[in-house]
Amino acid sequence: MKVLVVGSGGREHALAHFLAQDAHVREVLIASGNGGTHSCARAIHTDGYAALVREASKENVDLVVVGPEAPLAAGLADNLRSAGIAVFGPGKEGARLEASKAYAKAFMTKHGVPTAAFGTFVDQDKALDYLREQGAPIVVKDSFLAAGKGVTVAFEESVAEEAIRALFQKPNAEVVLEEYLAGQELSVHVVTDGAHAITLPLAQDHKQIGEGDTGPMTGGMGAVAPVPLLTPPQLTELEDRLIAPVLRGLERDGIAYKGALFLGVMWTEQGPKLLEINVRFGDPETQTLLPLLDGSLFAMFEAVEQRTLDRWQPLWKPDTVAATVVLAAPGYPGDYPKDLPIRLAESRELDTWVFHAGTRLNGSSLLSSGGRVLSVTALDESMERTVAKAYREVDRIELPGGVTRRDIGGRFLR
Repeated sequence: MKVLVVGSGGREHALAHFLAQDAHVREVLIASGNGGTHSCARAIHTDGYAALVREASKENVDLVVVGPEAPLAAGLADNLRSAGIAVFGPGKEGARLEASKAYAKAFMTKHGVPTAAFGTFVDQDKALDYLREQGAPIVVKDSFLAAGKGVTVAFEESVAEEAIRALFQKPNAEVVLEEYLAGQELSVHVVTDGAHAITLPLAQDHKQIGEGDTGPMTGGMGAVAPVPLLTPPQLTELEDRLIAPVLRGLERDGIAYKGALFLGVMWTEQGPKLLEINVRFGDPETQTLLPLLDGSLFAMFEAVEQRTLDRWQPLWKPDTVAATVVLAAPGYPGDYPKDLPIRLAESRELDTWVFHAGTRLNGSSLLSSGGRVLSVTALDESMERTVAKAYREVDRIELPGGVTRRDIGGRFLR
């Protein structure tokens, strides 16, 4: 089979890498990849999504795996399916669940999914009035796609007001103000073929730039999986109260959904509450989860396409923990320099991977090209050993001024 991966981040590098290792796959293409994906995939470059569909047809691609949310929100999966090409990823209608947080919150309310209390605003003054009524702490969200950085957790009204005013500087702004929830946050990944679903091992992301969850939000600075947070009864509660209602809601709304649902969940004293719905795999959760899979990744994608997911039984490596640590450019998630020289170690420990994100090749030189530059993933038999191994590999990478969090997995190491 020939598979095309769409995207250029660490998530897409991980997808391309493990598909290239798959016995069912003879070639992996990537559009357009990064400075590290050449080792596992052939890059194709197109101008726009229509050209991408034509190129996929020309290449006789058997399956397209869409990594990021923006192409899904633009309807790329619909266009590929119209051209007779199999796709892992929802159509535009399903992708609205991530493209509009206001729509997602209305979906949760409609289908009885527990979530934080909220208000949705297209008028700045009304948003500020709501803020004054509710007070702080409060969460301010850009309703539209913001690469994981459109959220401000404000513990003071002045901080929330500043975030609201900044968001309303954008044209056609829409803002969601949300009740602050305390608890443990989980990254819950569900794969569905529209009729059946499988929940992947629970992961936990570290979203803020600084240790102890301080500083501004990022696209994700690291992740660990599986996380030992929930008891068997709590896992059943998660399935019954959150996952099942979301899947039923999709069916009742007539949305034929094939792909991944990445649910941001907060486990509170009252049980699980759904923070957000993403319509693709997480990043860096993908880099963390895929090495745990002991079997064919392509077989999972094929089962989704053929609506036979009930016959696919995933195997996960026993007694194994995965940890991913992101290495970012100095200044990220604000302004950051590009074209910083990167030097990778010539060898690595067993069961470690370096996935590229914001990198590019200039001849034989590897340079930075984005905010999150690299992610390093390690596997081992315990959280302590795994995290230590990941940081050893991070410390062998040379990136001037590189930024990394030093407490990935720390909530489970105390």
